[in-house]
Amino acid sequence: MKKELLQLRRDRLTFGMIVGIPVMQMLLFGYAINTDVRNLVAAVADQSNSHLSRQFIAELGQTQVLDFRYATANAGELEEMLRTGQISVGVYIPVDFDRRALDSSRAAAQLLVDGADPTILGVANQLRNIPLRFDSTSGAKVKAAALEVRPFFNPERRSAVFVIPGLIGIILTLTMMLFTAVAVVREREHGNLELLINTPVSTTQLMIGKVVPYILIGLIQLAIIINVGKLLFGVPVRGSIVELYVAAVVFIAANLSLGLFVSTIVKSQFQAIQVTIFFLLPSILLSGFVFPFDGMPRIVQYIGEILPNTHFIRLTRGIMLRDAGLGEMYQELLALGVFTLLAMVGSVLRFTKRLD
Repeated sequence: MKKELLQLRRDRLTFGMIVGIPVMQMLLFGYAINTDVRNLVAAVADQSNSHLSRQFIAELGQTQVLDFRYATANAGELEEMLRTGQISVGVYIPVDFDRRALDSSRAAAQLLVDGADPTILGVANQLRNIPLRFDSTSGAKVKAAALEVRPFFNPERRSAVFVIPGLIGIILTLTMMLFTAVAVVREREHGNLELLINTPVSTTQLMIGKVVPYILIGLIQLAIIINVGKLLFGVPVRGSIVELYVAAVVFIAANLSLGLFVSTIVKSQFQAIQVTIFFLLPSILLSGFVFPFDGMPRIVQYIGEILPNTHFIRLTRGIMLRDAGLGEMYQELLALGVFTLLAMVGSVLRFTKRLD
């Protein structure tokens, strides 16, 4: 018992995780697991522009489910914003909205929803009837304005279509980080770094040499996931497969660079595995993989934006499900590139070709 306690005290990383893991899990699960979704990014196309239509938009905003950030001219612009991932929900109000609102036989307006995420679609369905106050000669009366919900990108509402594009990032994060972090630590433990000391290879060359082979492994894994998803679950690739692979290369490089950085911090393979799992949990919960990103508290969203998986999931779902291009989502690709550069520079600065 005394020996184990002394070992834990000397192993600062493990000792820190004894406290860090339960605290992190409580915070992550407490903030991320939220079925009561709020503040979904939305846009409105109000072609009626009447007092009643403006009241209707205000009623939708007061539900706090939708956060109206954009106004467009027509439904076509709403569909384009859905396709590029700028919004999760679009509200289209036709010219004859006032007359439709009084007619219970037809919908007064339309909700255009990114149906790839079943959670967002479920929330949108809860907004089907919004109460409106009408002025009449006998006084004011309240009537519910019916909404027609139009789901895009996943009309069959299959969970696999939503999950598998995000699962690509989770799998690559786990394998790429783990492979590189363990590989460098294993060489240190087995004494193979002695060979590198006697070579003219620079630190930068060594880091690049460690990364490149695993990029090829990552691309093979990507091909396996795409084909299995298509054959067994019918997950489409509506966009360019070339652009999907380009995005994957940058994402894989980001995770490999992070794995190299981890290898410069830890002292054993067990610690490398610990840190990888420690990083993987936020990548699952805070990236939008399971729960809508817009529904999380703002501070949690800031943390999520730091994670490479957040940006890659937007890229994979955009390309595979919405036929979006890299040019339309260049911010996500740029964020991955910056992360890769910072992690690689940090790895080079921390790594030294010494046995200790």
